[in-house]
Amino acid sequence: MFKQIKISDPLIGPEEISAVGRVLRSGILARGEEIRKFEESFANYVDTEHAIATSNGTTALHAALLANDIGKGDEVITPSFSFIASANSVLYTGAKPVFADVRYEDFNISPEEIENKITKNTKAVVVVHLYGQPCDMKPIMKICESHNIKLIEDACQAHGAAYNDKKVGSFGTGCFSFYATKNMTTGEGGMITTNDKKIADNARMIINHGSIKAYENNEVGFNFRMTEMQAAIGTVQLSKLEKNNEIRIKNAEMFNHLLRNIEGIELPKTMPCRKHVFHQYTIKAINVIREKIVAELTKNGIGCGIYYPKPIHKQDLYIKLGYRDSLPISEKLSQEVLSLPVHPRLTEEDIERIDSCIKTTI
Repeated sequence: MFKQIKISDPLIGPEEISAVGRVLRSGILARGEEIRKFEESFANYVDTEHAIATSNGTTALHAALLANDIGKGDEVITPSFSFIASANSVLYTGAKPVFADVRYEDFNISPEEIENKITKNTKAVVVVHLYGQPCDMKPIMKICESHNIKLIEDACQAHGAAYNDKKVGSFGTGCFSFYATKNMTTGEGGMITTNDKKIADNARMIINHGSIKAYENNEVGFNFRMTEMQAAIGTVQLSKLEKNNEIRIKNAEMFNHLLRNIEGIELPKTMPCRKHVFHQYTIKAINVIREKIVAELTKNGIGCGIYYPKPIHKQDLYIKLGYRDSLPISEKLSQEVLSLPVHPRLTEEDIERIDSCIKTTI
């Protein structure tokens, strides 16, 4: 009987279990010291002035957009090759998502596409640091500054990733997810990061029913708060993040060595000046080869994933909303991408077994 290898496998140890037990014994389960400590630690890690804990990554995106005064009549440019929350969070505000294509080499939004999609109604750009690799931030920052456009970073897959040694989430308003499959987890949970006090204050009000002071509500808000148990897990997970990211990077390097020079497969590239933290190790394979690899891995108990098989603009929801975009690179990638396990629980033997299964199909 072969060993099952999961596509993701959260690393929860005795430290996390002890932290949750401590909170439960304290009787303070919400809005306490654990939240403050986690927010402070995360802000220090990302190198921002403020961090605001939320209930998940989607609520982080939603609240971040509202905190930047995005609303009805505004347009927000975002990639279609992403998880649907990147665009849906724009819809939640009443604004309109405008889809931009990505670059084939790194899966991330094309700065040239951003420039081409700007109209008089464009108020923000949501960039997505997909699979753990930062976007090309220098030209993106220049575009946002020259057009006075707000920058929102969907860093939900990129905890610890950096561009020119500057961590993602510190360029604009950063949004992180701590879902179970992420590089660090609180089960569910999210974080907003910013250097702008006004945005931070707005976000804190939005996630707490529109209230800063108890029973005084300034506007319609939401209950997007994180619990003390999640925050306690988050603080422990954050202390392990750098080590676990390094293991992911080493696992990716081993895959790069073993899978090099295989016809029909293109390996992921780490672009210059970027630290890629490999939330996913994503290869490209033409349709027939991808189908064969998925079948062989599945037969041998090895998890894999296609992220994403359909770009957002091709989802039924957006077709019903009238979207008829042509984004050729996003559409091509959806037919080619395949993510392999890269998480820290993998052994060298696991990686060699995955390599062997793939080579069997070629």
